[in-house]
Formats: sequence, C-alpha cells, structure tokens
Amino acid sequence: MIYPEFAKQFAREWVEAWNDHDLDRVLAHYAEDFEMSWPFIRQIAGEASGRLKGKPAVRAYWEKALGLMPELRFELLAVLVGVDSVVPHYRGVRLSAEVFHFGPEGTVVWALAHYA
Repeated sequence: MIYPEFAKQFAREWVEAWNDHDLDRVLAHYAEDFEMSWPFIRQIAGEASGRLKGKPAVRAYWEKALGLMPELRFELLAVLVGVDSVVPHYRGVRLSAEVFHFGPEGTVVWALAHYA
C-alpha cells in the first residue's frame, strides 16, 4: 500500500533528479527490469511498440532525449496516490502525468507517461 507521505517524497525526489539531469538518481527509483510506455519512445528510440524494458534500454533512451532537450525542467503540480501507484502531475515541455506502479521492494516496476 502506498501512503501519501511516501508518494510526495517519491515525486519530489524524482523531479529533483530529473531537474539535475542525474540519470543515476532517476533510475534508482526503478526495478532493474521495469517496463515503461511513453509516447516519444517511437520517435526518439525508434521502438514501434512505444515500450522499453530494463534499465539499460531506458537509460539509452533518456540519454538521447536529454541530449535533444538540454534545458528540460519539471515543475511538480500535484501528487495522486493509488493502492500501489503514484501519479506525479507536472509541467515540463508540456503538461504531463506519469503513472508509476510499485513492486513489493518499493521500486517502480511499470511506468506510463501521459501528455497534454
């Protein structure tokens, strides 16, 4: 079960790591074999499914994306809490929300991004 305090701390740490462009800190929130689904994976990584699995594949994608957007910064707007998930709502390049599903070890096992 996810508690509001955990969700807020997770979201703050996640945004701070992204704003520092520190991929090691960002990836520390995820399980080794987590899966993610983002609309821009098709464009940036060339993966037609829009999904990536595992830290090495995701790191390569994020490194390429940060190279294309070196000024990327996030502003946390709200944090929504579910039973085993957290949804940070934030403003980056556009209005965004990401759904993070957590496994029993307290790391993200599945993530989905949504953009306005």
